[in-house]
Amino acid sequence: MPELSETLGLSASGMRAQSDRLRLLSENIANADTPGYRRKLASFEEAVAGGRGTGQVQAGPVTLDRRELPRVFDPSHPMADETGHYLGSNVDIVVEIADAREAQRSYEANLRMFDQARQMTRGLLELLRR
Repeated sequence: MPELSETLGLSASGMRAQSDRLRLLSENIANADTPGYRRKLASFEEAVAGGRGTGQVQAGPVTLDRRELPRVFDPSHPMADETGHYLGSNVDIVVEIADAREAQRSYEANLRMFDQARQMTRGLLELLRR
């Protein structure tokens, strides 16, 4: 039975991590047209308890995409310099949507594992009750 409860914890940690990743991807998409906005990147790391790895995953520190910001020519923009350029955002909507789809599928896979472990636990308790 401890293995089943560990599986529930592992799946729940994966869902939390992918949820955090989806939140960052949503922020990136919302700020795609914000001048000077740098894309936020999610990283994952193993959760540690008592100095030992638990096998669970957690969202690591958020980093910013260090790629150069594109220079956009729009002399009428309020942030344009004397040459008519301003720094745009380095968010690529197509990449963000693909990453969001991947995170969603990973979340769903963890959810299926969680549900399967829960059903197995319920079945085991039913057997023990007889």
